[in-house]
Amino acid sequence: MTSANLSATGDASPPATTLTWNNSFAQLGGDFYTRLRPQALPDPYWVGRSRSMARELGLDSAWLESQAALEALTGNNVLPGADPLASVYSGHQFGVWAGQLGDGRALLLGEIETPLGPREIQLKGAGKTPYSRMGDGRAVLRSSIREFLCSEAMHGLGIPTTRALCVTGSDAAVRREEIETAAVVTRIAPSFIRFGHFEHFSYNDQHAQLKALADYVIDRFYPACREARQPYAALLEAVSEKTAHLMAAWQAAGFCHGVMNTDNMSILGLTIDYGPFQFLDAFDPGHICNHSDTQGRYAYNKQPNIAYWNLFCLGQALLPLIEDQEQALAALEPYKTVFPEALQARMLAKLGLPDVQADDKALVENTFKLLASNKVDYTIFWRRLNGFMAQSGHEPLRDLFFDRESFNAWALQYSERLTPVNQGLRADLMLKNNPKFVLRNHLGEEAIRAAKLKDFSGVDTLLALLQAPFDEHPGHDSFAGFPPDWAASIEISCSS
Repeated sequence: MTSANLSATGDASPPATTLTWNNSFAQLGGDFYTRLRPQALPDPYWVGRSRSMARELGLDSAWLESQAALEALTGNNVLPGADPLASVYSGHQFGVWAGQLGDGRALLLGEIETPLGPREIQLKGAGKTPYSRMGDGRAVLRSSIREFLCSEAMHGLGIPTTRALCVTGSDAAVRREEIETAAVVTRIAPSFIRFGHFEHFSYNDQHAQLKALADYVIDRFYPACREARQPYAALLEAVSEKTAHLMAAWQAAGFCHGVMNTDNMSILGLTIDYGPFQFLDAFDPGHICNHSDTQGRYAYNKQPNIAYWNLFCLGQALLPLIEDQEQALAALEPYKTVFPEALQARMLAKLGLPDVQADDKALVENTFKLLASNKVDYTIFWRRLNGFMAQSGHEPLRDLFFDRESFNAWALQYSERLTPVNQGLRADLMLKNNPKFVLRNHLGEEAIRAAKLKDFSGVDTLLALLQAPFDEHPGHDSFAGFPPDWAASIEISCSS
């Protein structure tokens, strides 16, 4: 464990901030990664900074304003004590075994001690690595802004996620469908280990490395599993339960990930790798947010089953350690009960129901059916529902529906369910579970268009709203309104 001063990057003017580095992942050995330095970008500039994230990490706020920080978090200088590396992993992409993958444009700087506990710092877009697979190792401004904002937005919603400290930009050209400019996101997480890390060593019959990785994950993140009769089966069960809770959170929030490959699944049950994600506008259970997903594998309503499929792949990868196929399958079983129970609990909270009654499952199902048949805006419905009163006309909510008779029938069912509920408790519950603001595609697009012209005010405004999405934020109602017609033409894909 080493300590280092942040001002040692070449700019001695800002206040010193001491980081204590551990770099535990690097201790696994060279089979797990390649050490290399990030590739510099010319004339970097700030695009967005999460000062709340900096405070949580214990970083000096003045340092995050400095040139030293800008250079270090763009990858132009390496923070003292950091041990940059790109990790190797494999995975299934769109249901097909893709073989070796790895950090193709991300570098793990290392692990620091923070008030939150140990946290890894990773630069995404820091240049080529041995795992770039014909890519340039860069990230572009548009996708970097989206990842930065959504990482913090998901945290604001209370959904497990990797975090983002900042995004920096450069006018260096990057070729995608068209010429764009480069950017780097500084990502934060307890660990960036994915299902695909386990698949890599299992599929390559590197069972010693597989065991070392599993032991590392158990000892650092799932120590209770060490006491189980079969620790590796216990690990699989624990990951299954965390993943079930994550899927319930996604579905309740109307969040579509878009690329649920096994290499994009966190071993800690975090939302990771923000690519072609989307929060639902009009509620469509079969919505496909990824333009590259021509078969609809990762549609909104398929996400829970895809998560189980991915867990099954993780179970296969751990079989050399578990040794008993039946025990591995048994470790996956809790997902089938934890997910529906967790989703039901979240939906009841959104409905303002603090306890469970026999007919609540039917009420939730009827709510989803009503929203789908009327293509109602998902976020606006739930926010307006906060003002629903059993004895009132609730016109603002009714106005969302073209099928008034169906709405009236549902409203009667809901009103009858509210009869025994304490209204103060209900209101408090709903205000904590029905956000006013989510990162809709058109909001991100507007901020990106301005940022391409070096106007980052839209990024700052969205960050402030999304970090506190349940608050009213007077004067910003336009950010919580219906999407414009042109929003439907926005295409998001795996290109970034």
